[in-house]
Amino acid sequence: MADNKSTDTARAMSKSALLQELAQTTGLERKQVGEVLDALENVIKDQLGKTGPGIFSLLDLVKIRVVTKEARKAGVQPNPFKPGEMMEVKARPASREVKVVVLKGLKDLSEG
Repeated sequence: MADNKSTDTARAMSKSALLQELAQTTGLERKQVGEVLDALENVIKDQLGKTGPGIFSLLDLVKIRVVTKEARKAGVQPNPFKPGEMMEVKARPASREVKVVVLKGLKDLSEG
């Protein structure tokens, strides 16, 4: 029986390979492609930062958004796994998480 995780499986594209592929596809210099990707990174950081709207959509591929979770006080609440029992809940500070949602452009790749 063959092992699915053999050494000849395809690997993820490195940053260098990505720059080279985009340069060949677009006809731009590799340095220019790097500058475009750096600018895209800065735009995403600005949009997801504390002063930005907290959401960024990259074409029809992915949507990146920031989810803010409120602080929670310590206390006692019902145990969801043992009905009728109470459990101690630790305090938790407020936090921000980045969530990535796959959009139609990438979902279509998995169908077929």
